[in-house]
Amino acid sequence: MHILIIGAAGMIGRKFTESLIKKPLEGTTPVTRLTLADVIAPATPTGFSGEIRTATVDLTEPGAAERLLAERPDIIVHLAAIVSGEAEADFEKGYRVNFDGTRALFETIRHANQKEGWQPRVIYASSNAVFGGNFPEVISDDYILTPQTSYGTQKAIGELLLADYSRRGFFNGIGLRFPTICVRPGKPNRAASGFFSGIIREPLMGLDAVLPVPDSTRHWMTSPRSAVQFIRHAATLDLAKLGDRPNLSMPALSVTVGEQIEALRNVAGDKAVAHIHREPDEAVARIVEGWARAFDPQRALALGFTTETKFEDIIRAHIEDELGGHIA
Repeated sequence: MHILIIGAAGMIGRKFTESLIKKPLEGTTPVTRLTLADVIAPATPTGFSGEIRTATVDLTEPGAAERLLAERPDIIVHLAAIVSGEAEADFEKGYRVNFDGTRALFETIRHANQKEGWQPRVIYASSNAVFGGNFPEVISDDYILTPQTSYGTQKAIGELLLADYSRRGFFNGIGLRFPTICVRPGKPNRAASGFFSGIIREPLMGLDAVLPVPDSTRHWMTSPRSAVQFIRHAATLDLAKLGDRPNLSMPALSVTVGEQIEALRNVAGDKAVAHIHREPDEAVARIVEGWARAFDPQRALALGFTTETKFEDIIRAHIEDELGGHIA
């Protein structure tokens, strides 16, 4: 099996690649080839017994998608995107990457399907940002898409394209609406949700962190471990079970910032919590207030997708995976 990961240099792309090397996908043909693609050169991991190829590519450039797909991978994991805060700040860049790049990918697959009958599995990384506005406190699987940001709109368009191209038989698609990933390792990115990780990640390292929203702010979060498992499960799932609705809201935890802080206190003590400094930012608070706070993802749960049961588990996973089991 040949798997192509677009956005392989990003955090989830790297972790998914590492998971394929450490543990084979269950119940499928062994993965013998990996193609890792991104706008910056992805690192070549060690320990994989098959063939690994890296590619530096921008899907919005003419001919880029054709070159990337020339070897006809069996599974395409499309993680590449401009994140929420940057997509809101740079309207043109957001649409160019999140919409034009996605459509170029899908169109290239369509043309190859019509000529050769090639029909790969496409796993599309969507987002809970497809919901916004005056939504219910808990969003069901039947709630309509109501994005209130450019990023959410771009992801909603991608979901509709995925559904239509799958319906027409050009590829076999599944869209995963990722919750906010917490705790994200490494340095902060330009996502408006970055502080959800920052108020945990930095204090665990003995560093200060800024909290721009009230403690009462509630959000829908899962760990990098769960995010990787979502992709692994989507790679082996019987897609016929999706019917004509290939896009799914993933399970996660609905927690307030205050509950995050108390979980940090339970795991790392008052010393860690003291590193959190409240500096209200109305712009960030306004964006986050427009995001979904809780879901009832019955379809995903019935299909076998799982997540953590308490926020302390997310913190402990970060300590194990990123800090070698130790905190400052």
